[in-house]
Amino acid sequence: MSNARGQLLVVAAPSGAGKTSLVRALMERDASLRFSISYTTRPKRASEENGHDYFFVDNGTFDRMVEAGEFLEHARVFDNSYGTSHQQVDGLLAAGANVILEIDWQGARQIRAKAPECRSIFILPPSRTELERRLRDRKTDSADVIARRLRDSIADMSHWREFDFVVINDDFERALADLQSIVAGRGEALCSTRPELEDFVKKLAEE
Repeated sequence: MSNARGQLLVVAAPSGAGKTSLVRALMERDASLRFSISYTTRPKRASEENGHDYFFVDNGTFDRMVEAGEFLEHARVFDNSYGTSHQQVDGLLAAGANVILEIDWQGARQIRAKAPECRSIFILPPSRTELERRLRDRKTDSADVIARRLRDSIADMSHWREFDFVVINDDFERALADLQSIVAGRGEALCSTRPELEDFVKKLAEE
C-alpha cells in the first residue's frame, strides 16, 4: 500500500437510480477502492448483513455517536438516520486506500465542506418511469413508501449541480465505465457543467 493519502470519492443519487448496484460492481473491478460502511437506524432487510451492508444501531446509540462527534457526516432520510464514521474513513485514507462513500446529497454536502478535495459524483436515472420500475422491482417497500420515494426523488435530483460529475444510469455497463473513468481521473466529459444536463434534468422533473 502506498504511503500517499488516498482519494475520497462520494457517490449520491435519488433512491432507485442504481447507486448501490453500480458501487458494488465498481468495487469488484477496482481493487484500489475501499467501501466505508455507514451506520443506520433503518431496520435490516432480509438480504443485508450487519457490518457488511451497514452497521445497524438503535436511535439512542446513533444519537450518542452524533454527540460524541464520531460522524464525518450524518443525515435523516425517510425517517431513518445514516452516518459515516470519521475514524473509519480517515484510517483508510491515511493507509493510502481510495475510499468510496455511498450517501445521500445531504451527507455529500457535509463531506464537501469538510473535505473539499473529495471527488463527488451524482447518479441520475434515465427517466421517472424507469426509476419507478426499479423501486418496484426491489420488492422491499410498500406502495406508500414507493410513492413517497418517487416524490422525494424530484427534490433529490435538484441537487445535481452541487457535484463534480454526473453519470446517467441508462445502460449499466456504460454507467459503470463512466464511474471507472472518473475514479481514474479521466472524467472530464462527465463534469456536471456539461450543458445538455440542464434540459435532461428538466425533462425528468416534468415527467
